[in-house]
Amino acid sequence: MATFHINRSGTSLGTYSEEDVRAGLRSGRFLGTDLGWREGMANWLPLAQCPEFAQETAPVAAPPPQFPAGASISEATTIAARSGLPWDDRQHRGILRAFFDTMMMVLMRPAEAFTAMKREGGFGDPLLYAIIGSSIGYVAYFIYNVLLSSFRLLGSHENPVMHIMGGGIRSLFLIICIPVVVAIGAFVVAGILHLCLLVVGGARQPFETTFRVVCFGGGSADPILIIPICGGLIGGIWKLVLYCIGLARGHETDTGRAVLAVVLPLIVCCGGATALVIFGFGALGYAHH
Repeated sequence: MATFHINRSGTSLGTYSEEDVRAGLRSGRFLGTDLGWREGMANWLPLAQCPEFAQETAPVAAPPPQFPAGASISEATTIAARSGLPWDDRQHRGILRAFFDTMMMVLMRPAEAFTAMKREGGFGDPLLYAIIGSSIGYVAYFIYNVLLSSFRLLGSHENPVMHIMGGGIRSLFLIICIPVVVAIGAFVVAGILHLCLLVVGGARQPFETTFRVVCFGGGSADPILIIPICGGLIGGIWKLVLYCIGLARGHETDTGRAVLAVVLPLIVCCGGATALVIFGFGALGYAHH
């Protein structure tokens, strides 16, 4: 079922399913003049002009919103679609449902999600989302590590109970530190990506937009760590993909620049490591000679 973004007089009312919008029109919560947009629509339309809600509304003569002269359909859609993610509507949805709806939207429909994502609005909301999502993944990751390492000791002479207790204490300490580490990491990663985006000429929006992409991308991908063994690999790869899509949609830049901004730190790190290895072997050869 389609997901509609609802806007009234320039104010976002949130994101709702088609059935929720239909029920809201019948109850009077939504008006026929409220603007709606879903993926696949070239422009925002009054709800009364949307075919899905023709039976719940009477025809209105309100014209669709006007966009800057010369803007293409895709640009107009991008401009209009900044109605926010379900996380922005958590006071109405509830924090658990808003988090789950946002996570599924970002993971399954990232282009739509980062097109709807607000570019600005404060650092607190996206950071809270990242802390919740990353904490879920990392807590599961630490628990798996303790259990797996304990199973390996069952056939050894070491006491597995003491090992579990020791590993549990270390994991508990790390779990307590997760919110701080996630918060610091979000700012560091966003800073690096924004700098790289500036280098490649793709930064068309402020740092906060990049920060929001990092928080919503990382907070949605890190819960994949719940999957044993391969969760870290899958989550890490998908996180990079989300960063690429998020930067392209958030900054309205071409995908090539966004991808280059994401892989540039990896290229620099790999190049630095390669240079260090070459230098080390050269130094050993010189010392041997």
